[in-house]
Amino acid sequence: MSNNSILVVGGGFAGITAALEAAEVGHEVYIVETNPYLGGRVAQLNQYFPKLCPPSCGLEIQFQRIKNNPKVKFFTMSEVVSVTGGPGAFDVKIKERPRFVNANCTMCGECEKAATSSVKSEFDFGLVERKVAYSTHLFAFPQRFVVDAAACAPGELDKVKDACPYNAIETGDAEKTFDLSVGSIIWATGWKPYDMAKLDNLGGGKLANVVSNMQFERLAAPNGPTGGKIERPSDGKAPKRIAFVQCAGSRDENHLNYCSYICCMASLKHVTYIRERLPEAQVVIYYIDLRTPGRYDNFMQKVAADDKLTLVKGKVAKIVECECKSPIVTVEDAVTGIKGEERFDLVVLATGMQPSCAGSKLPVELPVDDDGFIIGGAEKGVFAAGCAKLPLDVMKTAQTGTGAALKAIQNVVGR
Repeated sequence: MSNNSILVVGGGFAGITAALEAAEVGHEVYIVETNPYLGGRVAQLNQYFPKLCPPSCGLEIQFQRIKNNPKVKFFTMSEVVSVTGGPGAFDVKIKERPRFVNANCTMCGECEKAATSSVKSEFDFGLVERKVAYSTHLFAFPQRFVVDAAACAPGELDKVKDACPYNAIETGDAEKTFDLSVGSIIWATGWKPYDMAKLDNLGGGKLANVVSNMQFERLAAPNGPTGGKIERPSDGKAPKRIAFVQCAGSRDENHLNYCSYICCMASLKHVTYIRERLPEAQVVIYYIDLRTPGRYDNFMQKVAADDKLTLVKGKVAKIVECECKSPIVTVEDAVTGIKGEERFDLVVLATGMQPSCAGSKLPVELPVDDDGFIIGGAEKGVFAAGCAKLPLDVMKTAQTGTGAALKAIQNVVGR
C-alpha cells in the first residue's frame, strides 16, 4: 500500500505553494528547510512582481494557511541526509541543526541585547553584521530567535540564557536526526546568486561600492541594513550616479551559459526604487539585450521613459575603483563602437541565479543538467519545482509548485 504523505524539500515560495496545495486536499505534508525561517529568497526582497508587493503581502497569507492546517508540518534549520526506497515508500533521513531557542520565545529581543559577538549577516548578504542571538527579519516564520552558538564567545551562551525572561534559551540543544516515511518527494530547493568573487574583471566582490542585485534589494528594503535608504556602503552617502551591469556572469561560457530570466526585470524594478528615494539620481543600464517577457514589456516601456535613465547596449569589460572608492566602468557601446570609461558612485551587478544544489551532491539520485538544474525524476517519484528546475519569477515559481503538487498526489493516489 502506498504512503500518501508528501515531503517538500525547500520552504521557499515554490515549496510552500506545493505543500499547501497537497495538504488542502487531505495529504500529510512535511516541509524541510535549511534556513531558520520559511519564505526563501522572496523574504529577502523589497518588492516582487507582478504587483510590486512587499514580501510580507504574499508570505503572510501562506503562513496563515500553514498555521491553520494541521496536515502541514515543517522543520527549519534542517536538511535531507539520505533517501532510500522508491515511489510510494520512501524512507528519508533528516538532520536538524540546533536552534538553541524553544517555543517559549516571544521575540522580545533581550537575548540579542545581551549578546556581544557579531558575524556577517547572511540574510543581508554580508552588508552588515548580526548578533549571535538574532532574528533575520520582523515577519520571520516561525516567530522565534536563533542563537548561533558556534560563534559565541566563551560564556556568552550562558549570558544570553540568563537575559531571557521566558526561559526560552536551551543551552543543551544539539543536532538531531530522524526519519520520515513518505510516498512522494517535491524538490524545491530554490536558487542562489552567482558568486561575485568569480567575476574578477568586475571587481571580484572586493570593490566597496559595487554590489549585487540582491544586495541592492536589501539596501532598498525597509527591514534592510539601511532602513530602506539607498546608500554607498563605503561612506553612507546617497549616490548621484548609479550603473547597472546586466548579465554579470550570465550568458558567458566562463560562468553561467544561460540567461537567468529575471535579471533585466529586476534592474528595471530597481530603477523605480531609485526614483522613489533619489529623485535626481542619474542611472545607466548597460545591457546585451533587455529581456522583458510577455506583459512585463509594458513595465519596461514605462521605466524606459524616465528622462534620468540611459539605456546603453554594450558589454562592460572591467570595473576598478578610484581613490575615493567610486567605481570606474570600462564599456564598449555596441551601437557607436566607442569604448570609454565612466565613473559612478555605485554600481549594481545583475548577477544570475544558480540552483542552490549546483556544485553539491544530492542525497537522492536525480538527473541534472550541466548547470545543476533538475531535469527529471518523475519516474522516481521525485518532482522538481521552482528555481531548482529552471530560472523563474515568483509567479511562475508558484505555478510550478502547484504543478509539482498535482504530480506528487497522482504518484501516491495512483498506486
